[in-house]
Amino acid sequence: MATFLVNVGKQHLLEFLAGETADTPEWVAWGTGAGTTAASDTTLFTEASEDREQGVGSTEGSGAATAYKVVATLVADGSKTITNAGVFTDETTGRLFIKGDFAGIALDENDAIEFTFTLSLADPA
Repeated sequence: MATFLVNVGKQHLLEFLAGETADTPEWVAWGTGAGTTAASDTTLFTEASEDREQGVGSTEGSGAATAYKVVATLVADGSKTITNAGVFTDETTGRLFIKGDFAGIALDENDAIEFTFTLSLADPA
């Protein structure tokens, strides 16, 4: 599985730190298309028809071990296979912030997946 703080997410983070945007990345969506996540991605692979769900964002830890976490549960509006998911800065047109892909998860109507995205600021040194 590939998961990235994608390039447009990095740009958003810099703009947020500079006070140029107040949009908090906490909107979660899933996709049904095939592909491998890359840092250059700006969208999901075939974003599914359900509305993006506002997740609960929080920070954990302290100092070099601080992480930003977003948790959201999405519910299927019909049968589908989910292959990727991401965090966005807005419920409709916002920038992709974090994206991950995985082996397909087959769902029927009203099945749900709880996603937890964690962006760690841990110093790798």
